[in-house]
Amino acid sequence: MKKFTKLLLGSLVLFSLSGCTAGDMITSYTSTSDQSEATLQNTSETPKQRVYMDEIKGTLKDFTGATLTMENQEQTYVFDLSEATLECEDGMITGDEISVIYEGQLSNKDTSTVKALKVVDDFHKKNQLEVRKAYGEVQSLTSNTITIKNKKGKTATYPITGTEQYYQNGIRTGVWVYIHFKGKFASSQDTQSSSLNASHLKVLSISDIDPLTLPDPTPTPDPAQVSADDSAKEQQIHAEIQNISLNTLTVLPSGSDSTINVDLSQIPSYFKGGTAPGSYVTITCTGQFQGNSLDGVTVTAVTGDDPDSLGSREITSSVSGTIIGHTANTVTLQTGDGATITCFTEGAKDTSTSNMESGAGICITFDPTKSKNSNIYTSIKIQDA
Repeated sequence: MKKFTKLLLGSLVLFSLSGCTAGDMITSYTSTSDQSEATLQNTSETPKQRVYMDEIKGTLKDFTGATLTMENQEQTYVFDLSEATLECEDGMITGDEISVIYEGQLSNKDTSTVKALKVVDDFHKKNQLEVRKAYGEVQSLTSNTITIKNKKGKTATYPITGTEQYYQNGIRTGVWVYIHFKGKFASSQDTQSSSLNASHLKVLSISDIDPLTLPDPTPTPDPAQVSADDSAKEQQIHAEIQNISLNTLTVLPSGSDSTINVDLSQIPSYFKGGTAPGSYVTITCTGQFQGNSLDGVTVTAVTGDDPDSLGSREITSSVSGTIIGHTANTVTLQTGDGATITCFTEGAKDTSTSNMESGAGICITFDPTKSKNSNIYTSIKIQDA
């Protein structure tokens, strides 16, 4: 009897040390517990319903804020993502290989029978997103978009919120620039169209030189060699960006209540964190700045603040627009200049009254340093527009 007791105790110890297998955990999560009839009769609890979970892999074709279109083996699937989380490293970029994890059983292409839980990068990607390059003539430029026409005459409007930009020779209509980006142009039914759909690409940089290389900083002149004439002395103006429309940058100088327009068409300008409203620039110039006008002032360069050197509380870049959709952890806006911008909402301070409802106008302060490689932006603060 003693031997039997020892043997029994030893078996229990070995079982406890062995732990549960992955199969055990999935079974415990997805299936009804195997309870005997006697146990069920003695309790008022109803048995757990079997939950079926699976995933489907494919290529991202389109994303509208709450709806995802993907292609798998020449079959097209459309998923409602309003209750799902987005967890793709590069964001929602057309041409990327992704997986949709869902609850329920998928019947052919009918996704109405399942609930999407999560969108993630395909673990077994066959093709990693590569950095590609476009070269074209500038047609327009705003805080969130740039439109260029390539040598074949096709135009494309690229999303550039928070994107690094350097124009060595100024920015204006007709300038040719290089755009480095990830993703593939969305397919179009009209193969003869003169435009390309670049709305869900991730633009990494824009410049009129390739590669983007900044010149060495100009050494500070010796005060003894500087002219006594104040008009010849170089000075700097710190100002908040209000807007940009092609070569015209509208800013509000620190300490002033009047905006001024800076012509960028002939001067070098560098924006490491993009040209989002709310962010700051330093305007280098000569002459006597009176605080509300550039009359008598010669601007020689414009440089945006470096977001990498700022803490999250100092980041002031913002994007405003109308909500067109949301998921469990993101919201997507349609901006006034035609861009579709998706932002993470988790961890952000939300004082808006929108309840993330479509049609509501909101303003999001975002951190450009956390979206260098993703087209989903990290929100710091959300408020009514």
